[in-house]
Amino acid sequence: MLNHAVKSINQHQWISEAAYYKAEARAFEPGKELADWLEAEIEYYKMLVALYISILEEDGPMTVLSLQQLAAFIGIPNPAGLSSDIELVRTIQNATEHYPCFRSEINSMCKEAECGWKAECRKLVSVWY
Repeated sequence: MLNHAVKSINQHQWISEAAYYKAEARAFEPGKELADWLEAEIEYYKMLVALYISILEEDGPMTVLSLQQLAAFIGIPNPAGLSSDIELVRTIQNATEHYPCFRSEINSMCKEAECGWKAECRKLVSVWY
């Protein structure tokens, strides 16, 4: 419970400071406060995803539970209801304004240079039928 409260405070503080700097960069022009906040929020989520992916590279492997935790951290409603890694990553991609193409036929044509999921996406995965 305490970790959640600390996370919420840190998240709110990070987003509010980033939104402030966005407003400052545009000379505090009124009427764009919500856009600044939403843009800062997406940047925060992208930062969390990048951190998760960097941890994967060192500690691996990606699990459904860890993806559900990441999804919950970035505000995806009911991540426990998403039970596959593919479904979870695509939902996370969508929430962070990336095309949700993880492990799809489209991924071979993926043009997103900044997609952190590429290494995981291209891994050979065996499937039991």
